[in-house]
Amino acid sequence: MKFIFHTQAGLGELVVSGEEYKYLIKVRRHVLGDLIVFRHRDTLNVAHHYRLEKTDGRNGYFVREGSVNSPCEAPQKLHIGWCIVDPKTIEKTLPMLMELGVSRITFIHCKRSQRNFRLDFERFNRIMESAMTQCGRTSFIELSETPALSTFLNANPGAIVLDFGGEVLGKNEEFETVVIGCEGGFDDNERKSCNSHRIRHFNLPMVLRSETAAVAIASMRL
Repeated sequence: MKFIFHTQAGLGELVVSGEEYKYLIKVRRHVLGDLIVFRHRDTLNVAHHYRLEKTDGRNGYFVREGSVNSPCEAPQKLHIGWCIVDPKTIEKTLPMLMELGVSRITFIHCKRSQRNFRLDFERFNRIMESAMTQCGRTSFIELSETPALSTFLNANPGAIVLDFGGEVLGKNEEFETVVIGCEGGFDDNERKSCNSHRIRHFNLPMVLRSETAAVAIASMRL
């Protein structure tokens, strides 16, 4: 755990109770005198350092020692255009993409995306918030959705498209935006809309799952 969110972070004193208290004292085993970082959701870049002053079995009482501007971000930006897959798959993958510094995800409604999938952005944000406290990142992935692959490609002319049939994606190739297909891949009309873009694939004979491709492409930016 790198920090904890608190609605009163920045004030001179804080009181922590409930599940957060149990986590700090019983799981993390913090003791009196320990310094812990708290952040406020409205000023994520500011790290507030608090000293654990006392506990009473249910609450932890903290005194602020100081605050410092301390953003934690990936050095490079990556925008993933992700053709919609099962939201459960997205939920499992989001923490890894947070850790790898992905800056933006646009979910694309593709021909072979299942129509009954509904994206719960509030739930996604809660998952990202939890990931932030563990990895230390101080920004959310910007999430949005678009109705078709052609719409996304028109808005992102420099995007590369991960698909079989193109060239091997070079380790030093420059890109900021990448399209990842859903299960079943792109249909013929969608492939035609990709003709003016760079088509790339990994130098592997295996077929990657959508979420594996997302993690792999994000890892290349490290």
